[in-house]
Amino acid sequence: MQIRDIMTTSIVTANATDSVRQALTLLEDQDIRHLPVIDDDRQLVGLVSDRDLREYRLPVMEELDNPDQAEDLLETALSEVMSSDVISVDAEEDATAACDLMIEYRIGAVPVLDRTTGELVGIISYIDLLRLTRDLLRE
Repeated sequence: MQIRDIMTTSIVTANATDSVRQALTLLEDQDIRHLPVIDDDRQLVGLVSDRDLREYRLPVMEELDNPDQAEDLLETALSEVMSSDVISVDAEEDATAACDLMIEYRIGAVPVLDRTTGELVGIISYIDLLRLTRDLLRE
């Protein structure tokens, strides 16, 4: 089974210039945990997760002298907090490739790129793989 057969294609994305506040809102409103960051050509430039944002905010906020500084932190650009060395997979790869990457790197989702254009076309998460496993077990 190929990744394209089980990936999520209705992807919520952000831009590197979007703020931490905007990313938090997207993650909460869309009930997602991973937010691919793309450029104007839909090329993947980063990934930010709810964990990345928690790890960024908590230590920094503990050091604040003034509560108003928290507002400034929320306006930080995603380019400052996102992972830019993103592990990705090709939509045509076997689904086991995504499983192997998630296990090896202990990550919950992998962006899926088009082999020819490099454009972001989906994301595959542990939830997608659990759904597949459930469906196979029911057969």
